[in-house]
Amino acid sequence: MIRFVNILAVASVIASAVYAYSIKYESIVHAEQLARVRAEIATERDAIAVLRAEWALLNRPDRVQALADAHLDSIVPVDPRRFTRFSDLPDRPERSDDIGRKLEALGLAAPTATPGAARAGGATPSTTGSLR
Repeated sequence: MIRFVNILAVASVIASAVYAYSIKYESIVHAEQLARVRAEIATERDAIAVLRAEWALLNRPDRVQALADAHLDSIVPVDPRRFTRFSDLPDRPERSDDIGRKLEALGLAAPTATPGAARAGGATPSTTGSLR
């Protein structure tokens, strides 16, 4: 009976050691993941800081004023009398097929036999040349 208790005690010590090492390795993996995420966050924060600096540079009042002076001279105020409703617009004209009418006038508008219909009799097309 004492041997059984000794064997059971050794087995429990081994099991607890395995469990402790598995927890240790899981914590190492989680620590590495945490370090990787923190590095990614730092990289993204640096990128955001650069973008904010670029935005501040592009939004300088003197730069915006120079762009406004260069590009806004040709803009005129909108006259409210130029607005209209859709109901006031004229109807869209009918679509016409001028090419179709010309073909009909020449007598060329009749349906023609397609190349696929000629092969419908079962003849296989022959190929020429090589793709090698």
